Amino acid sequence: MDAILEAVGASQIKDVPDFSAGDTVRVHQRVIEGEKERIQIFEGVVMQRRGAGMSETFTVRKISAGGVGVERIYPLNSPRIAKIECPRRGKVRRSRITYLRERRGRAARIQEER
Repeated sequence: MDAILEAVGASQIKDVPDFSAGDTVRVHQRVIEGEKERIQIFEGVVMQRRGAGMSETFTVRKISAGGVGVERIYPLNSPRIAKIECPRRGKVRRSRITYLRERRGRAARIQEER
């Protein structure tokens, strides 16, 4: 049974760019409002990647206009995700950078990887 699920799951896995915690990503998400469909972009820092295969997810955090932090958890292979861009690579030592939640301003900056 597991072999069948693996085979079906392998055909559903998307080809996504290589990104990890600390990278800044732009997630192009399909939003359906009534009968219309549009693309909405959510740009922020990747906090973590979790899981493997079909059930892999990643968390993106950004600071909204009011200075409030917003986090979204996306399934990596979701059909709602149109595209993922990685404009900036961050240099961090950990795979989960949840300590960023308590930091503000300059303390929350991540050095760019060269």
